[in-house]
Amino acid sequence: MDVVRIAMWSGPRNISTALMRAFENRDDTAVVDEPLYGHYLKATGLEHPAGEAVMASQDCDWRVVAEQLCRGLPAGTDAATTRVFYQKHMTQHMLPQIALDWTDSLSNCFLIREPRRIIASYAKVRPDFALEEIGFPQQWALFQREADRTGEAPPVIDSLETLRAPEKSLRALCARVGIPFSEGMLGWPAGPRDSDGVWAPHWYASVEQSTGFEAPAETPLSEVAIPARYEALCEEAERIYAELYRHALVKTSEK
Repeated sequence: MDVVRIAMWSGPRNISTALMRAFENRDDTAVVDEPLYGHYLKATGLEHPAGEAVMASQDCDWRVVAEQLCRGLPAGTDAATTRVFYQKHMTQHMLPQIALDWTDSLSNCFLIREPRRIIASYAKVRPDFALEEIGFPQQWALFQREADRTGEAPPVIDSLETLRAPEKSLRALCARVGIPFSEGMLGWPAGPRDSDGVWAPHWYASVEQSTGFEAPAETPLSEVAIPARYEALCEEAERIYAELYRHALVKTSEK
């Protein structure tokens, strides 16, 4: 049987790691955590927590990484039992020099979150950043390319909607990518994973304590504060988010 290769394209400060946990808790699935992070850091020279360790832990040639994502499986994977290869991607890692044709062999999906919530969280970690660093333009470009290629909108799931209705969201996603839903996706053991990137100690404290998707506190968006200098950036991101949300598989509210 062919392996279903799911590329989940997300920006930072989302539920992307929790979603990776959900897929890894399936008996038939192998996962990889941000495989293009090393290339991104090497190419941009940006300073990130554990940056040197990230580059040392991964191949930093995007072409080699792309080949592995399209044709290989993570080291140690049992090829005889693996039917799904779930790839957690950050859209900001897709730099202009990276060709996109290799993504045609993947089931490209998109995880979105309200920009104001992302910006409020991200600004606490990196106080100076551009829109491209939170991945919205890249996510929109990838979405449009996939829609043009396939003739239909690719699967989109929203972070808040998934937290509100995890089973409904995961069932809808599995149906779209052509795999059976597994009850195991709704919960997982607490703690770190061998599959986590070496950056996990700097970013994954909350998800390491989790055992499933937790109902959100749902602070009203009007009460989410961001630095004033990011208001224009937020408006631009919100336009992209609104277009993507139109195609969300599950909606418990209208934006």
